[in-house]
Amino acid sequence: MQTLSSTAASATSATGAYLEIDGVTKVYPSARGPHTVLDGVDLSVAEGEFVCLIGHSGCGKSTLLDMVSGFRQPTTGEVRLNGERIIDPGPDRMVVFQNYSLLPWLSAYDNIALAVNSVFPELQRNGQAKAIVEEHLAMVGLSEAAHKKPGSLSGGMKQRVSIARALALKPKVLLLDEPFGALDPITREELQEELLKIWADHRVTVLMITHDIDEALFLADRVVMMTNGPAATIGEVLELPFARPRVRARLLEQPEYFDLRNRALDFLYRRYAHDDD
Repeated sequence: MQTLSSTAASATSATGAYLEIDGVTKVYPSARGPHTVLDGVDLSVAEGEFVCLIGHSGCGKSTLLDMVSGFRQPTTGEVRLNGERIIDPGPDRMVVFQNYSLLPWLSAYDNIALAVNSVFPELQRNGQAKAIVEEHLAMVGLSEAAHKKPGSLSGGMKQRVSIARALALKPKVLLLDEPFGALDPITREELQEELLKIWADHRVTVLMITHDIDEALFLADRVVMMTNGPAATIGEVLELPFARPRVRARLLEQPEYFDLRNRALDFLYRRYAHDDD
């Protein structure tokens, strides 16, 4: 088992990093004065890497994801993708939210088609858009439900549509904000398995927020653990030694799994427990 501090993790990828979060601080004005949400966050993510962020509520995980997506800007520091500074949202960084964010009056097919046609209008003109939408519906096992509206879909099916819509735009980075948090445990595990298969096929770079330690250990190459806010930063990074493809039952048989799980629990629920008092 290997663990790295945030500084060390950044240093190991300092050259040739694909996604770079460099000295990022986020401060908001408040009635009591400046409120620092994030303080000096450094993280380098390799192309095709799967990284999970975990931490207590209020530690700035979603704020950090918003700065990678371009929805917010750092107060100091910067975020770069393939050497280019991120200053606004773009289809090269697609976000999948916990609440699905589907248009309820459109079918599953049309929710994906709207995104594809908006980003790649030329594909609509030459007829390729239809094939892309159908391919991605099939990828998440929803070809039969293509013409159903979100109100007729289960939570797991809605999230499959959201993932298909995001990947249909061929993003460089997939940003997942608690995508399975609202699902029942069985559906959640099924979608975790599907996500890993999709990731293995596409090798898109993934940055995912989760509160579930077991989910992070199953999915990620590295688990980035945030300290409690305010002024949160990266406290520790767990390097996961588990080979891919991963089988959940075999993973649970490995002593390293429980060593890492206990280390994460210790970090999150003991070391920083006093911050919640």
